[in-house]
Amino acid sequence: MQQPVVYVGEWLVTPSINQISRKGRQLTLEPRLIDLLVFFAHHPGQVLTRDELIDNVWTRSVVTGHVVTQSISELRKSLKDGDANAPEYIVTVPKRGYKLTVAVAWSSEEAEEAGAITLPVPEGVPEAAPETAPETLAELPPEKGSLRRRLNAFIVWGLFLLALGSCVALVALATIDAHPPVTKTRLLLNPRDIDIHLVDSSGCTNRSTQHAYAVGLGSLITTTLNTFSTFMVHDKTNYNINEPSSSGKTLTIEFVNQRHYRAQQCFMSIKLVDNADDSTMLDKRYFVTSDNQLSIQNDLMTSLSEALTQPWPDLLQTMLAQYMPAQSTSLVTFYQAHQLLMKGDVDSLGKASELLNEVLKQSPEFIYARAEKALIDVLRHSQQPLNEKQLAMLNDEITQVSDAPGMKEMAILYQIETVDLLGKGNVDEAYKTINKSINLEMSWIGYVLLGKVYEMKGLNRLAADAYITAFNLRPGDNTLYWIENSVFQTSVTRVVPYLDNFLSKE
Repeated sequence: MQQPVVYVGEWLVTPSINQISRKGRQLTLEPRLIDLLVFFAHHPGQVLTRDELIDNVWTRSVVTGHVVTQSISELRKSLKDGDANAPEYIVTVPKRGYKLTVAVAWSSEEAEEAGAITLPVPEGVPEAAPETAPETLAELPPEKGSLRRRLNAFIVWGLFLLALGSCVALVALATIDAHPPVTKTRLLLNPRDIDIHLVDSSGCTNRSTQHAYAVGLGSLITTTLNTFSTFMVHDKTNYNINEPSSSGKTLTIEFVNQRHYRAQQCFMSIKLVDNADDSTMLDKRYFVTSDNQLSIQNDLMTSLSEALTQPWPDLLQTMLAQYMPAQSTSLVTFYQAHQLLMKGDVDSLGKASELLNEVLKQSPEFIYARAEKALIDVLRHSQQPLNEKQLAMLNDEITQVSDAPGMKEMAILYQIETVDLLGKGNVDEAYKTINKSINLEMSWIGYVLLGKVYEMKGLNRLAADAYITAFNLRPGDNTLYWIENSVFQTSVTRVVPYLDNFLSKE
């Protein structure tokens, strides 16, 4: 069956392999970007609204306008391919939408492969003259016959050498075209993107506790900004690959030893830098003790709001209140359990459940810790079935969380219910439930669970989109383990080949 391909400007777009190519240059794009480009190609010169794009490209998956904007930005970057002089393929029409401005031509893969290539005749090669009957040597004098034979031999060898030279020249040109010159890879910074990095420091005591606290802060900042602001944050606290990034800002968390009042003390340094001009937007140092971590968290969130000129909405204040136990020591233990949850394996989940039991004994009003324990236990049950007594206790936990004040507005409640519904095989209800979670909170866990729901529905392409989104929000081994093993096992090679190829290049 013929597979359609399309020329968009200079690029040949081959949707069947998620690839665009021109002049020997080939780029592999995410499936969603290919779908977006193909939809534009079906409507060249037309202004397409965000709603039209969501309806036809995302088919009303749970996405926000920010996701569309981010996808358009990535597609523009790929089409420019580092060439500042390249035409603007997709332009923004203020208050209306987006428009593809270049020429479009549809074809098929078979037609492209079968297309005849007409090579120009090299200059200087004489056209063949019409054949004439040669004179016989018998009709010529002997000296003229010998001269004619030498002349004919000279002409034949001359034409042979000229044809040979032309072939060599054509082969050389083809070789040059097949190996285009290497160009520098340039990245256009996105000022609304933020990377969060954790600099590992072994100089401080209580390293494991401090590390868990820093990872917890990174997770809180990422979820907060992605949900309640126009920023797109990538939590790279579990990602140690040194690679170029297009993020316009970097938030670094580091524990450093510094002399203070004649003694060496450990401080938590948090610095926000604008990568466009290397200016420092925020530079805070906190001396962390066992009883001030809650006040540090509150001060940091307020400072970020001011540095980013991003006021927090009332709904965020409600969510942050759920992260505020009466005692700071409870917050420390909670973040240790949260780090174990992000690892995702059965042993880590078991330890996390035990830690949260301690937290709830110390701070029974800490409702978010109760909800996270329920999520951990329902995940444990999906990987290693609980006995009847444990299962009854789990059902009581879920009921308590569901009935708690304010939990209907918290995404974690619907994450718990999604895992429970998937375990019971109720896929349609699980789909509705996880959508409620993502509407309330943009988190990597939510998108992993959305991918699991799509897999259960047999929609692997949509599952791949969800898994890639989760990995984009929090890249690293933890998220990859969740994709492969949470709820049920997933073959990344089969379901998410793009992510498999990406990780193989590390």
